[in-house]
Amino acid sequence: MCSTENNAELQATSSDPALILELKTRRPPSLEGRAGCETWSVDFSPDGGWFAWSMGHGIVWVVAWPLDSEDSQDGETDRGDKSFSCGHPVWGLAFGPRPPKSGKSARPARTPPKGNSLLLATGLENGVIKIWNVLSGVAVFDLHGHEGVVRDLVFPQNGTLTLISSSRDKTLRIWDLAHKGKKVQVLSGHKDWISCCSVSSDCSMIASVGRFDRMVCLWSLRSYTFMRNLTGGPHKTLHLLSSCEFSPDGALLATAAFSGSSWWIDLWDPYTAEKLATLVDYFEDYGQNQISSIQFSPNGLYLAIVTDDRALRIWEPGKKGMVMQTKADRDSNGLCCKYHPQGGVVATGTRDGHVRFWRAPRTVPSLCHLCRSILRHSVSTHQMEPLPLPKRILEYLTYRNIPERLNTCCSSDEEEWEG
Repeated sequence: MCSTENNAELQATSSDPALILELKTRRPPSLEGRAGCETWSVDFSPDGGWFAWSMGHGIVWVVAWPLDSEDSQDGETDRGDKSFSCGHPVWGLAFGPRPPKSGKSARPARTPPKGNSLLLATGLENGVIKIWNVLSGVAVFDLHGHEGVVRDLVFPQNGTLTLISSSRDKTLRIWDLAHKGKKVQVLSGHKDWISCCSVSSDCSMIASVGRFDRMVCLWSLRSYTFMRNLTGGPHKTLHLLSSCEFSPDGALLATAAFSGSSWWIDLWDPYTAEKLATLVDYFEDYGQNQISSIQFSPNGLYLAIVTDDRALRIWEPGKKGMVMQTKADRDSNGLCCKYHPQGGVVATGTRDGHVRFWRAPRTVPSLCHLCRSILRHSVSTHQMEPLPLPKRILEYLTYRNIPERLNTCCSSDEEEWEG
């Protein structure tokens, strides 16, 4: 067992073929099941060598990844795990800085990375953001300005010490950590809580979703200005927005929403504001069937989905069914998910403060997909459309070959992934 044993219990189980490992937090019985024990956020470091999760009650635990490597079997290697006490419940966290994807991919690290440049940002319930040096375990400085829960944090993929935060105070903030956050840009426009934010791979746009105002906003990361609201005017249907995510090439924006009888994912073209496709799942019983989190796989082929009735689903955009889904489990109460940077593994955080690691499908991308990803990383839809290309090729390059509306299998369906 790794050195997390004093604070968390490492378990392997065969109850689900996709489940690799589970980390269960150890806390006094008096705290079990009480508010404040939730795992609201998890993250892998850019090189995949560290994993962090908010284990409840203001504690963030950072462990060297992989947990079951040979280094942890002999019981002699110091894994260098860290425990950060933040003093307030942690709602968002992110490793940074994140190097540009154009560079060589980092190989999976079996030992903690060298150097002192790995930071961890933690967003707290009181509006403060604490910045930690992961390797030394020391709090570097605090960022003050938000007046509500810091719900989400993200470092853009350009290698800079820029941090974007979203909060229940209805604003986003862009911090320059190179100046200890003293230079900050404030983005205002949402009318209520901001649930999630995401940054495009070329670092030109920020997307944010408002939970109650049902706005999907796009902002310029270059001019710090509002660009557009993808959802348009007021909505007649009562629903809540929970998550958003840019595809790795930046050509798609996925947003997640739910109501009492269904959840759905919309795929948008962020350049044209066109809704390209919608995946819907309906329920036989009326209730809070929440979709909590979504994230694209590193190669852009799949989208991980966390919902109330199953710990994890994985969808290939354009397909009717799921590539993978875990067993039906109404008690899973998943809140967040994160792919490992090299793919193959998805971590999910739950309401009881635990973390599960799932085996995700691995597929070698086709040459067509690779060409599209490389091209769309630097070419917008507006630049694509005038090109003298055959219609089918243009549709593929702009993702307009995806069916406009798809209904997934009913949530009561008991077909499981056995891959």
